[in-house]
Amino acid sequence: MSEERRIRVVVAKPGLDGHDRGAKVVARALRDAGMEVIYTGLRQTPEMIAETALQEDADVIGLSILSGAHKELFPLIMARLKEKGMDHVTVVAGGIIPEDDIPFLSQIGIRGVFGPGTPTGEIINFIRSTVAEKKKAGSP
Repeated sequence: MSEERRIRVVVAKPGLDGHDRGAKVVARALRDAGMEVIYTGLRQTPEMIAETALQEDADVIGLSILSGAHKELFPLIMARLKEKGMDHVTVVAGGIIPEDDIPFLSQIGIRGVFGPGTPTGEIINFIRSTVAEKKKAGSP
């Protein structure tokens, strides 16, 4: 009997943002839900995040940002992922992101945006269903 591989999630804090309490709460909730979680720590560059996701064979990348630099940093991260042939990886974001910016983030490939106060169960369910959809469609 083969054991199914657990969902692998890289949780990253891009840029100079020094606050990671929310990212740690989400990382712990994902872990408690049975996912394998790799937390990168603070002050990660787009290249560092993409490389970690590649090395860890991530299914999902969760970006947490409170600094307001999401419109600058997230496109760079998405570009690095594409360069590494990882555009199949689901990318979600959380933190302080104005609603007006969500269409832009969707356009660059961010699949979900979760603001402060989002129940962790909602994030878990989103990740599980998104990964299941990709698996059903035959994505890597």
